[in-house]
Amino acid sequence: MRSFAGNPYDGHTLGSALEQVEILTNQYPDLAVVDRGYRGHGVERTRVLISGTRRGLTPKLLADLRRRSAIEPEIGHMKADGRLSRCTLKGTIGDALFAVLCGCGHNIRKILAHLRALLALFLATILIAISQITALKPPVRAPEPG
Repeated sequence: MRSFAGNPYDGHTLGSALEQVEILTNQYPDLAVVDRGYRGHGVERTRVLISGTRRGLTPKLLADLRRRSAIEPEIGHMKADGRLSRCTLKGTIGDALFAVLCGCGHNIRKILAHLRALLALFLATILIAISQITALKPPVRAPEPG
């Protein structure tokens, strides 16, 4: 994840974002699906698909646009739940660290949610098994005096 000094225009950051993808994956992307803020990006090597355009889209490209739309709420949750909207660390390095730490915290919250669901399923299975076992046993009666 790269951070940029100031508040640059989205279109000016696309080239370095694609360069970072190439560094991390050893492949330069053929397609980038971006929002309207990336108009006027100046990237020639990659096909850039801007959301909101409908002309000449194949079903595969439409599916890619829908996938991108599914990611937007994740960013919103990171801003709201992870306090990504307000950086309290100093300088450009602090901005970069803060973004990475917010991403880590968001991933940890998602993992914990899955673990909670798994624990609930495990406990429900145990309770059902116990109730079935107790339903099969005849009740124990106290011996009659006599």
